[in-house]
Order: sequence, then structure tokens, then C-alpha cells
Amino acid sequence: MVSNHVSQAFAAKLGDAGVTVAEWCLLRTLYGKPPIAPSAVADEMGLTRGAITRLADRLIAKALIRRDASVHDGRAQTLALTEQGDALVPVLAELADRNDAAFFAGLSPAERDSFERLLKRLAERGEMSSIPID
Repeated sequence: MVSNHVSQAFAAKLGDAGVTVAEWCLLRTLYGKPPIAPSAVADEMGLTRGAITRLADRLIAKALIRRDASVHDGRAQTLALTEQGDALVPVLAELADRNDAAFFAGLSPAERDSFERLLKRLAERGEMSSIPID
């Protein structure tokens, strides 16, 4: 229930900025990286290549990422943030931080640390290595 409320509030804030949660995850994955193959992005995010292609197409239409021919292999493609996308990621990261702060402000720092430790343990035990974004 808490996860749903936190996620829905964040999705609404992202919607105001013109992106979805899935798009935010792709933008964040590309941030600070050189151009990267879509297959490597798919592996990192735990998504299919088709899902990455669909997300990339939407973000290309919004001029937030670009798809180019690989400098190493002209038949392969890479994805990278545009200048606009690169500038947007820190703004959206601040939204994410403020969203989390608003929901978890009622916990003391020790409680937050304990909560985070417990969530990480559950994620490790459940072998959760990717973010569910669909």
C-alpha cells in the first residue's frame, strides 16, 4: 500500500514534467554514460530489447535521447541523452528525492536506515535486481 502511494505520487509529478516512470528509469540509466547499445541498457534495466526500443522511441520523440549508429560498428545502434535530456535528469532526481522525503518524513533517521536495510535484505533474498516499471 505504501509503495503504491509513493509510486503514484511520483508518477503524477513525473507526468507534470512530461515523462512516465518507465521513461524516467531509462533516462536515469543513460545519465552520465557514453552512448550505449540498447541491448546493454535492456540487460542493465532487466527489460526486453523490445521494451527498450519502445521507450527509446517515445523519448526520441520528446527530444530527450538520441539513437545513433555505433562508432565501432555502423550496423549497431547506441542510445544517449540529448542536452535537454541530460539537463532534465537532475531536475527529475530532485522530484524523486522530494517525493521520498514527503512520504518518509515521519520516520527518524535511524528508522529510515533500518527500513532501508530491511528492504535491501528482502530485495537480495528475492533476487530483485531490476526495477519493475511496466
